Amino acid sequence: MSEFESEFERGLFALRQEKLDAIAALGQQRYPNQYRATHTIPQLRQAFDPLTAEQLNGTPEQPAPRIEVSIAGRIMAIRAQGKAGFATLQQNGQRLQIYVRQDAVGEDGYALYKLLDMGDHIGVSGYLFRTRTGELTIHVEKLTFLSKAMLAMPEKYHGLADVELRYRQRYVDLFANLDSREVFVKRARILRAIRSFFDARDYLEVETPMMQPIAGGAAARPFATHHNALDMDLYLRIAPELYLKRLVVGGLDRVYEINRNFRNEGISTQHNPEFTMLEFYQAYANYHDLMDLTEQLIAQVAKEVNGTTVVEFNGHTIDLANWQRLTMREAVLRACPQAQQATGRQLYELFEQHVEHTLIQPTIIYDYPTEVSPLSKAKPDDPEHVERFEFFIGGFEVGNAFSELNDPVEQRRRFQDQLAAREAGDDEAHQMDEDYVRALSYGLPPTGGEGIGIDRLTMLLTGSRSIRDVILFPLLRRQDKSAQDEGGATA
Repeated sequence: MSEFESEFERGLFALRQEKLDAIAALGQQRYPNQYRATHTIPQLRQAFDPLTAEQLNGTPEQPAPRIEVSIAGRIMAIRAQGKAGFATLQQNGQRLQIYVRQDAVGEDGYALYKLLDMGDHIGVSGYLFRTRTGELTIHVEKLTFLSKAMLAMPEKYHGLADVELRYRQRYVDLFANLDSREVFVKRARILRAIRSFFDARDYLEVETPMMQPIAGGAAARPFATHHNALDMDLYLRIAPELYLKRLVVGGLDRVYEINRNFRNEGISTQHNPEFTMLEFYQAYANYHDLMDLTEQLIAQVAKEVNGTTVVEFNGHTIDLANWQRLTMREAVLRACPQAQQATGRQLYELFEQHVEHTLIQPTIIYDYPTEVSPLSKAKPDDPEHVERFEFFIGGFEVGNAFSELNDPVEQRRRFQDQLAAREAGDDEAHQMDEDYVRALSYGLPPTGGEGIGIDRLTMLLTGSRSIRDVILFPLLRRQDKSAQDEGGATA
């Protein structure tokens, strides 16, 4: 904010402090620790929205019995005219009108009402009625002050216009933008639906370490940290994969984890350094089994969360129940017929450059080059390719799966190949993990494993174009003093 705006805000804070003092002088607590309500606003609306004005108000000849209620909420609109006024309270993403008359709440109660600002929290008790315009409303008989908003609400409370400021001040965004709030409510429902899907199939939800001595399970640059008591360098996990497969070795045949991963890489509309993944592993299954499971999972979650498998995303209508499957070679040759001789990493790079962004409808791409898949099992009849697939929706990858490599000798050889790549300058190549090779030596059964990006799946199911819109507190570039004084965006 500018120097003038900063001075203005300081003045506003002081003015509201004076109002808070005046509220206390009326006998109200400045910051009470409780308010007992009979309903939340959503409960009240669900129960009483269906009632007509006649049912609520009765008639002049026969008034209806009063429905006494009390609620708490944040003031989102307030106005007073003479000795009466209307206000709108918001709670749990829904709003309700209240009507305050001096002769109903008393002089002190109405004096309190006139000291309230948008953003304040209050409790009200009274009875329900419908106004002449048909609006469900509480006729207030008692006002209780709960908390003062010492800073002004966004203009017209339609939300923060500066998109990055919404990310930096999510606490304002959530109550000022109900659409934003709904994204995160839906995200929670997505996670609940995923858990229900796997629990119903006898998977066990587990937890694995977030600090690891070896950054394994993916090709990515890790964040490093240090444990002082053990004098030990550690890494924030880039994936839980190797620990989950250790559990399958231990006899937990079906496991899943909804986990936070950390990768020290770039930021974009599809990438955040801290993100949420679903990873699951099933003994005695291969990548074809997981293709079927994936299609069922995505369609079921969409149906459970949205009531339909059809979503609108980035200008496209996408049916999450309608899938296609292509080998990587088939997909590349469709886009680049001249690439007949492409193999290995070259084939993979052609796919990334020319195909991936075109995969809008749900698509499974399978049979990847071995050299870009160090943890996957080779195809029995084609050692140049592995039993791996990724699935793409909306033009980006959402999940990655494979038949797990369970030959400890072959796994050690591939780790050694990765070490050679690291020595040649690839700082994302996999490190040697001797304990994981030891675990495989005890016998990993045939196993299929998969990771799905929860943030990207949430983007698809909420129509959000940026990953920052579906992460409550995305990582942003630090603001310097001048940027803070200007109020906003630096990332």
